[in-house]
Amino acid sequence: KDTLIVWSEAENYDLALSFQEKAGCDEIWEKICQVQGKDPSVDITQDLVDESEEERFDDMSSPGLELPSCELSRLEEIAELVASSLPSPLRREKLALALENEGYIKKLLEIFHVCEDLENIEGLHHLYEIIKGIFLLNRTALFEVMFSEECIMDVIGCLEYDPSLSQSRKHREFLTKTAKFKEVIPISDPELKQKIHQTYRVQYIQDMVLPTPSVFEENMLSTLHSFIFFNKVEIVGMLQEDEKFLTDLFAQLTDEATDEEKRQELVNFLKEFCAFSQTLQPQNRDAFFKTLSNMGILPALEVILGMDDAQVRSAATDIFSYLVEYNPSMVREFVMQEAQQNDDVSRGSPEMFLLFFEMTDILLINLIIEHMICDTDPELGGAVLLMGLLRTLVDPENMLATANKTEKTEFLGFFYKHCMHVLTAPLLANTTEDKPSK
Repeated sequence: KDTLIVWSEAENYDLALSFQEKAGCDEIWEKICQVQGKDPSVDITQDLVDESEEERFDDMSSPGLELPSCELSRLEEIAELVASSLPSPLRREKLALALENEGYIKKLLEIFHVCEDLENIEGLHHLYEIIKGIFLLNRTALFEVMFSEECIMDVIGCLEYDPSLSQSRKHREFLTKTAKFKEVIPISDPELKQKIHQTYRVQYIQDMVLPTPSVFEENMLSTLHSFIFFNKVEIVGMLQEDEKFLTDLFAQLTDEATDEEKRQELVNFLKEFCAFSQTLQPQNRDAFFKTLSNMGILPALEVILGMDDAQVRSAATDIFSYLVEYNPSMVREFVMQEAQQNDDVSRGSPEMFLLFFEMTDILLINLIIEHMICDTDPELGGAVLLMGLLRTLVDPENMLATANKTEKTEFLGFFYKHCMHVLTAPLLANTTEDKPSK
């Protein structure tokens, strides 16, 4: 690779040098080749395989790998077999097939219970190495077994006994006693509920349980990343299809009777829901945001942004940012329709005209401007985020033009009429006597 020099040493040790820039990589590569008497223009200077052609042929044509019988007394032998198979793609494949065909993982987990009951620390250390090695086989069929409801907590249990640590970790205790699953809206589908539990636990395994992978092991965990990714896609799709769930969610979000703690949970869930949508393909993401739009996400955000709770408003701002980044035109259309309704109201009686001016201040986009101006963060983190969203909304370069209308003309006209006075109010307040105030 342009910025990576990779080589192998005895006993299947793989090493690498990584560079920030290609020039630095090329310079070191030339010096290595100069010492070795090799041509630096040739990318590969080390033999790729030490085995002879005959040995490789024998390996490929040999029958499948034979696993030792799954017994407590043979755990060390099993651990050595797994470790010795990892460097060779062909042996990894044979080991994975053998584990699948013999239902070996469930047998290993039965021995895990025996080792814990007997407090057999040596056996538990071997099981840690075996299970960690099975993860590096990068095999979906094995993950399906390991992450099943029946097996996943035992797999996590095996990974608590890292021989490099003086004490075992308490991952199962955390997952069962500390990390509590809370349904902000009741989920009626048991399959969806199980999928959410599984995804949380597998994500926990990836982030907290497995040791940080080396540059080589990272590639051997690609299937684990894919497993989590596709689970999240499934969860978003199943929630998206549950109209009752989404209807209840938005109804409770905007209900004045909802207590603050509950509303915080609801808005945090919606924020996480939108974050999950980032994993979707463009076509599925279109359908996702269209569903949220039809359910009234923008009117709901307008209500939430007008509330006093700073944490709720912050989460609502994050949700709003997903919408603006995904489809600024959808947000523009909503705020212009909102302004049109207010204009219609103002054409009635003088009382309605006064009401119009009061309603202008609570337009969604004006709420965003006010929160930007009134940000209490000394570093103005929230204000900077809101400024970026506002800039995206008023940027003529990403506005649509069709045969029937020009979004640029309509939206900028709306903005100058309904929002500019809110945006410029702090500036005008500092120049009340035709000179800047200190």
